[in-house]
Amino acid sequence: MAEFKYTKDHECIYVEGDVAFVGISKHAQEALGDLVYLELPEIGKSVDAGSEIAVIESVKTAAEIYSPVNGEVVEVNEALVEDFELVSEPVNEKGWIVKVKVADTSALDALMNEAAYAEYLKEVD
Repeated sequence: MAEFKYTKDHECIYVEGDVAFVGISKHAQEALGDLVYLELPEIGKSVDAGSEIAVIESVKTAAEIYSPVNGEVVEVNEALVEDFELVSEPVNEKGWIVKVKVADTSALDALMNEAAYAEYLKEVD
């Protein structure tokens, strides 16, 4: 069964087969507040785990979104550019920002599950 995974930078991903739906966690959404801009990558872009894949700006701040895995951008969520509210939808539904074809699925083991992420948030808040 697929599950949500998280990074320390507050990316949230959902994996279906070898494709990772990458978005931001609820925590990141609340910290950012009202969104005003989203810069999406080119389809076909190769990404490394930890490399920037998108930029999101709110009335409060700008934040980079990092790829949690090595792979290739296979789809971008153009609908988000028109409707920033979609980012608050679940990542496996309409809230994803990019889809990345994962080069090595074993890298997913290094990411936090929901329980571990909840514990991490207690440490950083």
